[in-house]
Amino acid sequence: MKGFEMSPSFFEIVQLSNGDYALRRVDDDSAPLVKISFSSEAKEMMEDRDMAVAKAMIAAGIEAAGNISHDIELEDEEPEALDVQPSYTLH
Repeated sequence: MKGFEMSPSFFEIVQLSNGDYALRRVDDDSAPLVKISFSSEAKEMMEDRDMAVAKAMIAAGIEAAGNISHDIELEDEEPEALDVQPSYTLH
């Protein structure tokens, strides 16, 4: 598996007609790169801050993908050689 690479482009976060949020290339009408969907309960808890939360989630995802692509070259390493981090459940 090659590292995560994105061609130079401008991206935008949009709200879709169904209320979901999506990250897409400005100059491309194809399927979004990422979609985020909040339940009605989550929307109530966010009190109209769902766009800000979606932006933060997408930014964190892009940063994480960039870190992964620079820190780990999966095609050159054996699976047992990867530094496996414990997973945590946030409440």
